[in-house]
Amino acid sequence: MSPRHVLLAVLVAAIWGFNFVVLKVGLDEFPPILFSALRFLAAAVPAIFFVGRPTVAWRWIISVGLVLGVAKFSFLFIGLHAGMPAGLSSLVLQSQVIFTAVFAAVILRERPKPVQITGIGLAIAGIGLIAWDYGLSSPLMGFLLVIAAAACWGVSNVLMRYAKPADTLRFMVWVSAVAVLPLFALAFLTEDVSALGRLNWAGVGAIGYVSWISTLLGFAVWGFLLRKYESSTVAPFSLLVPVFGMFSAWAFLGEDLTVLRAAAGGIVLLGLAIPQLVGRRAARTEVLPEPLVPAGR
Repeated sequence: MSPRHVLLAVLVAAIWGFNFVVLKVGLDEFPPILFSALRFLAAAVPAIFFVGRPTVAWRWIISVGLVLGVAKFSFLFIGLHAGMPAGLSSLVLQSQVIFTAVFAAVILRERPKPVQITGIGLAIAGIGLIAWDYGLSSPLMGFLLVIAAAACWGVSNVLMRYAKPADTLRFMVWVSAVAVLPLFALAFLTEDVSALGRLNWAGVGAIGYVSWISTLLGFAVWGFLLRKYESSTVAPFSLLVPVFGMFSAWAFLGEDLTVLRAAAGGIVLLGLAIPQLVGRRAARTEVLPEPLVPAGR
């Protein structure tokens, strides 16, 4: 990659990492499902009128919209609202790699390689340490909800493997549109939506960031990089997301970054990085299937 494109990839990781801080701000202004509904509404409209018609079958757009847009983000937002720290959430959510590998093995009959099993084992150990440390002082429900969000992300990754969208940005805009109505229905049935009448700059800014900057701009740049380079070159930059997430949560929200959590985070990142790094080395001498492209943030 050229230095300019490396900077672009790092910028997207920073945008997606800082997104978890902004989510905490938005959840101070809106109940979680309503906030998610507003986020997807802003991501879909007016972009849906400019990106063109979807290029994949509707069944994949609807399936990913429900699993990723409705289920994953509902679990994530509710988990954050329940007290799960933003920085830890950005890291724990990366357990989607584990769930993706498991679901791909069961559904797609993809047999994980020894290096993938080693990496997954390390990542599980690191997340287990985080669960133990977090559970000592905080309710475990928030942690479990973020794990559920990661599982939903894993399912959506497998669905996206079937869908194979050529334009990730266009696909995400239509997925966002699918999620809007179910999320608003859930919000009106289960939450106090009076926050809609008390909009302020903090709430509007949070919606704008997570929809236009994190979703639209982030996926526009990510999609550009994936069209220009092999996904095995671009995908490892997603490992920087929890690094930026944990640092920005420490810097802007004052979240504790204990030695144990930092060490556990390093173990998780090492487990996620090993298959990527070994895969890139192998790709120099043989043709490998491209790894799965990360799903929406």
